[in-house]
Amino acid sequence: MDVDLQNIVPGCTEVDEADLATDWHLLLAYMKKRHTEKIEGSKSLAQSWRMKDRMKTVSVALVLCLNVGVDPPDVVKTTPCARLECWIDPLSMSPQKALETIGANVQKQYENWQPRARYKQSLDPTVDEVKKLCTSLRRNAKEERVLFHYNGHGVPRPTVNGEIWVFNKNYTQYIPLSIYDLQTWMGSPSIFVYDCSNAGIIVKSFKQFALQREQELEVAAINPNHPLAQMPLPPSMKNCIQLAACEANELLPMNPDLPADLFTSCLTTPIKIALRWFCMQKSATLVPGVTLDLIEKIPGRLNDRRTPLGELNWIFTAITDTIAWNVLPRDLFQKLFRQDLLVASLFRNFLLAERIMRSYNCTPVSSPRLPPTYMHAMWQAWDLAVDICLSQLPTIIEEGTAFRHSPFFAEQLTAFQVWLTMGVENRNPPEQLPIVLQVLLSQVHRLRALDLLGRFLDLGPWAVSLALSVGIFPYVLKLLQSSARELRPLLVFIWAKILAVDSSCQADLVKDNGHKYFLSVLADPYMPAEHRTMTAFILAVIVNSYNIGQEACLQGNLIAICLEQLNDPHPLLRQWVAICLGRIWQNFDAARWCGVRDSAHEKLYSLLTDAVPEVRCSAVFALGTFVGNSAERTDHSTTIDHNVAMMLAQLINDGSPIVRKELVVALSHLVVQYESNFCTVALQFMEEEKNYPLPSPASITEAGCLTPVRDAPSTPRLRSVSSYGNIRAATTARNLNKSLQNLSLSEETGGSITFSPGNLSTSSSASSTLGSPDNDEYILSFETIDKMRRVSSYSSLNSLIGKFGLQHLLQSSQGVSFNSVYTQIWRVLLHLAADPFPEVSDLAMKVLNNIAYKATVNARPQRILDTSSLTQSAPASPTNKGTHIHQVGGSPPTPSASSSSLTNGVTKPSVRETSSNRPANVGNIAIQYTPHSHQFSRTRKMFDRGPDQTADDGDDGVTHRNFISATLQTGFCDWSAKYFAQPVMKMPEEHDSESQVRKEREWRFLRNALVRKLSHRIVQKGVTRLDDQILINRNPGVPSVVRFHPYSPYIAVADKDSICFWDWEKAEKLDYFHNGNPRYTRITAMEYLNGHDCSLLLSATDDGAIRVWKNFADLEKNPEMVTAWQGLSDMLPTTRGAGMVVDWEQETGLLMTSGDVRIIRIWDTDREMKVQDIPTGADSCVTSLSCDSQRSLIAAGLGDGSVRVYDRRMAPSECRVMTYREHNAWVVKAYLQKGQDGNIVSVSVNGDVCFFDPRMPESVKTLQLVKGLTALDIHPRASLFACGSMNQFIAVYNSNGDLISNIKYYDGFMGQRIGAISCLAFHPYLPHLAVGSNDYYMSIYSAEKRVR
Repeated sequence: MDVDLQNIVPGCTEVDEADLATDWHLLLAYMKKRHTEKIEGSKSLAQSWRMKDRMKTVSVALVLCLNVGVDPPDVVKTTPCARLECWIDPLSMSPQKALETIGANVQKQYENWQPRARYKQSLDPTVDEVKKLCTSLRRNAKEERVLFHYNGHGVPRPTVNGEIWVFNKNYTQYIPLSIYDLQTWMGSPSIFVYDCSNAGIIVKSFKQFALQREQELEVAAINPNHPLAQMPLPPSMKNCIQLAACEANELLPMNPDLPADLFTSCLTTPIKIALRWFCMQKSATLVPGVTLDLIEKIPGRLNDRRTPLGELNWIFTAITDTIAWNVLPRDLFQKLFRQDLLVASLFRNFLLAERIMRSYNCTPVSSPRLPPTYMHAMWQAWDLAVDICLSQLPTIIEEGTAFRHSPFFAEQLTAFQVWLTMGVENRNPPEQLPIVLQVLLSQVHRLRALDLLGRFLDLGPWAVSLALSVGIFPYVLKLLQSSARELRPLLVFIWAKILAVDSSCQADLVKDNGHKYFLSVLADPYMPAEHRTMTAFILAVIVNSYNIGQEACLQGNLIAICLEQLNDPHPLLRQWVAICLGRIWQNFDAARWCGVRDSAHEKLYSLLTDAVPEVRCSAVFALGTFVGNSAERTDHSTTIDHNVAMMLAQLINDGSPIVRKELVVALSHLVVQYESNFCTVALQFMEEEKNYPLPSPASITEAGCLTPVRDAPSTPRLRSVSSYGNIRAATTARNLNKSLQNLSLSEETGGSITFSPGNLSTSSSASSTLGSPDNDEYILSFETIDKMRRVSSYSSLNSLIGKFGLQHLLQSSQGVSFNSVYTQIWRVLLHLAADPFPEVSDLAMKVLNNIAYKATVNARPQRILDTSSLTQSAPASPTNKGTHIHQVGGSPPTPSASSSSLTNGVTKPSVRETSSNRPANVGNIAIQYTPHSHQFSRTRKMFDRGPDQTADDGDDGVTHRNFISATLQTGFCDWSAKYFAQPVMKMPEEHDSESQVRKEREWRFLRNALVRKLSHRIVQKGVTRLDDQILINRNPGVPSVVRFHPYSPYIAVADKDSICFWDWEKAEKLDYFHNGNPRYTRITAMEYLNGHDCSLLLSATDDGAIRVWKNFADLEKNPEMVTAWQGLSDMLPTTRGAGMVVDWEQETGLLMTSGDVRIIRIWDTDREMKVQDIPTGADSCVTSLSCDSQRSLIAAGLGDGSVRVYDRRMAPSECRVMTYREHNAWVVKAYLQKGQDGNIVSVSVNGDVCFFDPRMPESVKTLQLVKGLTALDIHPRASLFACGSMNQFIAVYNSNGDLISNIKYYDGFMGQRIGAISCLAFHPYLPHLAVGSNDYYMSIYSAEKRVR
């Protein structure tokens, strides 16, 4: 729509602000998410946050080779030298005692991090002692992790051959121990800590040996005779982690101010060593009075966060965790920092070791290797926290002043908040996320942290995945045990976000009783509706296809809680409460009966007429799963099913396709449930259709023709239409009669089975490939269905419901009579199979063809092994209620009540009558006549094949009963859940004054105002002639309706079943696409919806169907159907009628429809439902409609010459306020001028024009124009009439009846004569007239060139 604004009004771009504002206030029709998005769930992100293999380090080997008092020969120590081992000076006591004390201390230090592990010390050991220790620990640990801690300060350095040193028994020699052997004894998974000089050599050797093992494993696998294959397989070393104190060529620091085991101190006493190191830096002089002795006196315990020491430890944990999360790849972070508590602690402390030891030219090494972290900015935050804490120490210790807590966490939350506020879309995740996690542990900051976390999760599924990968899950799960009311809204929001992205958390919630928290929130009347909505969503996820969740929530009284809120004023809450109900009783009979006791189905009925289509849809879903339970049927439950079915049937003409799609699925549950009854009905209808010739333009009976909804005119230039892209053309709609005649299946025994309607209706087996509905071939073609639908004219259902009420129809199922529930539902499905919205008709075609397929092609006796668990089927008759069929697998027989017994309720020959056709029993085989679906146990898995069948039946694929339920889904619930995964706090784009969407709208509204201004100038000046031909083109079909776009230079030209778009300024054809109406119907009206903004095109056909299109005249996208519905039911397409006429009111979003019917039906496009039926009070059709929103008036011209005025605010019986009978022939156009004083202008075929003031009983003025009109239009602003005549000319008159132009010939074209005029239309604002004629030409005429 790129039009240069200067071209519209040269030199005039000043517009009136008030005029601009009008467009901003206009409603937009069909622009909600349900129209602009595909109704399907979001692609679920692969969730990698769950630890598939959580581990524990269960055993720890502490191997200390100190040999106190004897220095190893290959290290020359400085004097003084670092001496402390585990903070003990070994020379301060006897060597043996020192060794034991150090051993005990190192164990205590490790126990701070993992108190539950099994610790074994091995002090100055021999090779055998190490072997014995490692093998016994591995044996006890089984598959869990073992830690091997090696201190080699009293032995030589590791060798390049991959050996470390231990002692001989007498301590006279150092004995090498190969890392290869150590790997063998330790097995996997293991973690190794090496505190010795040149420790990096061990890491390298370890990797080489691990590689060697992998190769040995491969060799043994390929060649079983290889000597290695005979030996026990060596364990794989892939899951081993190593931490080494320094690189291969480095010595440990010998600074006497440091401990000798600096690496071990960093790993096991990080706070102590960090504080000492801080004091040794030059910057420590900035904190006066702090000495190394004072540090020893810091009050508090490490695990008490309220004390100085505990707080420092907490800050340290948060900082190291944050550094790791920001620097490491996600999967490595998960493995090292989330899989095993001890490993996570050691690695956090390893980051400190790297920082401290690098300052002494020593580089700690790890495998897997970590990127360097010693320069990370977060260490400065740590230094500040230490600084703040230590600066308080002198006064706390000497004067006993209170400890001031660190501002660290509050500041980090502020940094996180800044990240959230200053957000741009594509940037790095916030560094502080792991800290937010830590803050959840503190009650002081918890509320703020949860609020910020919620805001972060709201950014989208990527944010939820990040938060889960940090490890937020256990924290927010634990918080559900809190009773604090102020946390409720925050936790509900956070959980809704998590479950919208990863619904597998339902199991964790139920396991931890988390569902009880949400049940109490949902039942809390003081909670705001938005939070109760999220809670309903959370519970709907908990019970979704999860039996344990359903049980738990049923026990928690979920059904009663939901039913209380069904009529809440908040529509999203109503929607989710209904979905929640539908899911709790889906395939869960206990919940269904609980619902029956609470009259849940009756309470849901009120939502079927809800103003919001999504709410109606969710109610249909809930009622569908209510009847779709596969448990046994009693008379009571059958009656309920019938009641629900007839209530649902009333939604057949709902204005919203999502509701009708859900309706088909809901009814398909019923069809599956009462399969045999529907088979009988199907056969009845097929017979009727065969014997009933249908007189109407629609009787197209040639076999093998394409289905009309899918066929397109044979014009090669048609564009493909997105909505039809996924629709298969039923290639050869096989003639049903033939398939019935030729069907004679032979059993292996040689006897053939002939088919009679009697036994056809009873059997149903798994679908075979022949004509099965997954194939492109349908048994029932669209034509057959359409014919059936019109044979049993659908109106009979409407009238039946009207006259007798539901009870009349809910007959017992003793016989499928013509008006039984099954027949009515079959009719509803026939009607839906001809739905104008392709997705609805597709679903309905599937259901109908499933049953037709069961009733015909696949109806053959089932052969079931006659074992002790099977009984011979008794002869069936309506009175026999005792036919039990034991189910294979030894489950008890199904109680068979009226309709659960297959044969009951179906009047047909009994099984005995067909026995002559049975093959004789071969061995132990008996033929059972029963629907295949009745042989399943009740607790069947979704795609279980069901009972065993003999070989000839074995390759039939998945059973039919589940064929429908498994494949028929609308995706509505998953689509609704997407709402919670998307940002809800973010400002919508259209409200953001800087967004492109907003700028485009501003541009369009400016263009509109300019067009209106130009129009005003032209009208003031007056139009004296209108015959300048500005466009002529041959249209692909005979034009039947033309419509100018109000503001863009486009014109839509409809022929019988396709629509062509032209750019009249450039004389280019922009688009041509098929409207999708059946071939015996024609387009009789078009309107632009939202012409001022994002335009949609509405087309109406003479069968009462309305379709709305978008992306027309768009060169980049294909036209797409936004919605379609049956605007008027019971319209019979005729060639001579008025077809369907419509008038659109943008201000109110109302659409008036009428035509060859006796009512004017008003649709509310916002609610997508019928709001009013106004009886016309006449016996002829309505030919023209015009409405005025200010006065709520509708003027209608009728085929009998009368003009009638209706006030839609009044009751239907009183709303006709005026009838004018001054015309005596068909009214071509009745136009109601807008505004308080607007008159009605009407013109009949005979050319007589009448002006009526709606307040006066007679016309105020009349004119006579040319006779024999075929088309006429009245310019809404310039008071012009244009008349098209069958005598091949166009006459244009002004409001005084003066002829200002008479057009008989086309310009150019050698002055060719105009064809008979088929349609014409004025531009809503400009003095342009479009004319279509029977010779396929479409031309546009304008006022004098200079006015344009």
